[in-house]
Amino acid sequence: MRIDKYLWCVRYYKTRNMVTEACKKNHITVNGQVAKPSKEVFPTDRITFRKDQITQIITVLDIPESRVGAKLVDIYRKNETSPEAYAHLELLKLSKEHYRKSGTGRPTKKDRRDIDEYGNDIIDEDEVE
Repeated sequence: MRIDKYLWCVRYYKTRNMVTEACKKNHITVNGQVAKPSKEVFPTDRITFRKDQITQIITVLDIPESRVGAKLVDIYRKNETSPEAYAHLELLKLSKEHYRKSGTGRPTKKDRRDIDEYGNDIIDEDEVE
């Protein structure tokens, strides 16, 4: 099976076109070699790709006939991505929520008070130590 079709079938990408674009940008490797969208994938192949700021590593266990349901994905692949990578993604999400969105204008009076209070909390913790 082609790499673009495989990654689409096991639900890592929403469309095959997205996989094709990732291949063209050299984001996908099979057994350490950069893969074109037409690269054939076989069981025991190791696929590495970068998606959502995480380097995903999967091993092909079997080839599906067509796109499979989310509950059946584990039959066809083994996820070898480290748990630290997922923890890092959670930290990135939390840090993005902390910052104000651009284009929201000046901070309101309440925003300013919250910012000042946050700064005072940090200073208070330093004095305790």
